[in-house]
Formats: sequence, C-alpha cells, structure tokens
Amino acid sequence: MIDRILYKKIKTRLFNGKAIIILGPRRVGKTTLLKKIEADIGEKTLFLDGDEPDVRKRLSDTSSSELKKLIGGNKVLMIDEAQRVKNIGVTLKLITDKIPGVQVIATGSSSFELANQIREPLTGRKYEYHLFPFSEGELVGHNGETEERRLLESRLIYGMYPEVVLPPGGREKETLREFSGSYLYKDVFAFNEIRKPEIIQKLVEALALQIGSEVSINELAQLTGSDPLTVERYLGLLENAFVIFRLRAFSRNVRNELKKSRKFYFYDNGIRNAVISNFNSLSLRSDTGALWENFIISERMKYIHYHDIYSNCYFWRTTQQQEIDYVEERDGKLHAFEFKWNPNRKVSFPKTFAGAYPGSEMKVINREDVIDWLKE
Repeated sequence: MIDRILYKKIKTRLFNGKAIIILGPRRVGKTTLLKKIEADIGEKTLFLDGDEPDVRKRLSDTSSSELKKLIGGNKVLMIDEAQRVKNIGVTLKLITDKIPGVQVIATGSSSFELANQIREPLTGRKYEYHLFPFSEGELVGHNGETEERRLLESRLIYGMYPEVVLPPGGREKETLREFSGSYLYKDVFAFNEIRKPEIIQKLVEALALQIGSEVSINELAQLTGSDPLTVERYLGLLENAFVIFRLRAFSRNVRNELKKSRKFYFYDNGIRNAVISNFNSLSLRSDTGALWENFIISERMKYIHYHDIYSNCYFWRTTQQQEIDYVEERDGKLHAFEFKWNPNRKVSFPKTFAGAYPGSEMKVINREDVIDWLKE
C-alpha cells in the first residue's frame, strides 16, 4: 500500500527534464514506491542501492561520460538511499544536464545529507517530495471510516509505520523497539561527527516526555549534560532525520504573546511511545492529551504536504498562560484549533486571541471529528 496522492503527483512529473527526489524516514515505503513506479512506467530501469559500497563508489565524483556508460540503454535511473553517496547533488546535476531523456529518481532517508548537497547543484532541476508513515486519510481509504474509527486508540499508541499497521500483526512492540533503537539514529550517526551519541538518546527521551509543552533549550542542555549550542545542533539533526519536527509560537499583535518559544513533536506516535517504553492503553495513561495532540498535528503535517496546502503552522500562547494548540495561516487568514480526545469536553477560545485577530476561524477537533478534518 502506497500513498495514492503522492504517487499520482510523481507520475505527472516523470520525463519533464528534472530529477525527482523522495525524502522520508527509513522503513516508510520509499523502496516500495520506487518499485511501483518502475512497474508502471514500463521503461528500462537501472535500480541502484546507495547502501552498497560499490554503488557509492561508482556514483561519487564521477563524470558524465562514466555515468552514460553506467546507465547504458536504460531510460530510468533509480537511486535508493542516495544520501549515502558522496557529492550526490553534483552527480544528479550531471545526469539531468548531460544525459537527456533519462529520468532520475533518488530517495533519501535523511534530508540533511541529501538536501544539503542537492539544493545548490539542482536549483531549478528537481521536484522534491516527502513520504511519511501511513496517513490517517490513506488508511481510511484502505480500511474504511468505521474500521479506522475503531482503531484510533491503537494508532495513538502504536503509530502508523507500515510494518506496524499491516498484517501479520502481533509484533508491534518488538518492531517499534527495533525502530527506536540505534536504527532510529542511523543516519545521524553516519553523516555527522557525533562525539557523544548518548546525548542524542537522552535528548529524544526528554522530548518524548515534553510533547505538547514548550521546550527550553537551556533545560534540555541541563537534562542531557550538554550545552545549548550542541542541543540546538542535535535538534536540527533529528529534524533532518525525520524523527521530530517543531512548531514555532505565533506572535503578531499582542504584547504578552510568547515570541521565541517552540514545541517539538514526533512524526510517529509509536516511535515516541517506544522511546519511553510505554505501550499501555489510554485508560492506564496520564498522557492521553499529549498523545492526541502529537497524533493529530503529525497527521495534519502529512495532510498539508500531500495536498499541496501552503500554510504556516504555529501554536499560540501568552505569558498569562492563555493558549491555543495549533494555528494555521493560509491565504492571509488564521485558523485556530483546539484538540480534545474527549468529545464531551467543553472548550472556549481565549478572548485575547479573538480580539487581536478578528475573522479567524476557531474550531475544536475531537476523536469524532478528526477523520472528517483530515480528509476535508
């Protein structure tokens, strides 16, 4: 099962003279997506795996003549895990510029190595997409609304990774423990000089316990036994490895609005729960609200990306502790959302926000509304 919207978008961009870059965490189906495209294109395809040392050698610091020999009569070149190839951006530029008629498609499980190398060499020469763990909208299309509503609590606990969601089941905990171990940090450790890997793990654990809360860099530095500059750098690496993402505070008109605060969320609830070793049911947990917030915001990030919605995303809070979970700024209008797991929970939006930003849409999303919100 692959995301149909993303697949259709990629197919419309084939053979337009630009490289196609697909970024996303490991084990979310990038290779499966490549194989699906290969089968449907019906053109001769050369498939190369960047995890293989000989492949990296042949693609690194090479010439257009050598690349032509390598590609031969193939019309499509697919490079899986391309972030492992040194100077991959230059290689992709040479293929795009010097070998017309060949469609190159490259995947990367970390954006920091691949994106940093391709941004300048491939300016104006690429289409870039992200592939995430399964989205709720995708699973609704596959399983139906009734089944997905029934499984909603399970999604909050075990997340949306393909190997966790798809049958045969029963090994969700083992799979997530494997993912959240050293495998989770594989790209971080491989491409950066991480002198103290244990700091990365401590940092992820601290973030897992603070989802939905404002994060203090100085506090994280104290918790991990590090310094603020190192923490900021490691947070950036974890974002680029698709482990976490951040929301900034929204601030425009109100004097006491928080301006420099940030919150961090995990791309997948299952990874978050594996990090803190807690797979208890919601009835036994004290963090249901945080789980719900992480789930619904990460799902909204997928929805925005797959549907090409151009939106700035924030949270809002004042020094008087007035707050709104999530704010989208689209086409000059603000859309404010509160997320409550319990559909009977009454919510009132802060008058300060309503007064400062008249005309803003304000909406509460609970477990009965979420599926409709993610497919609207």
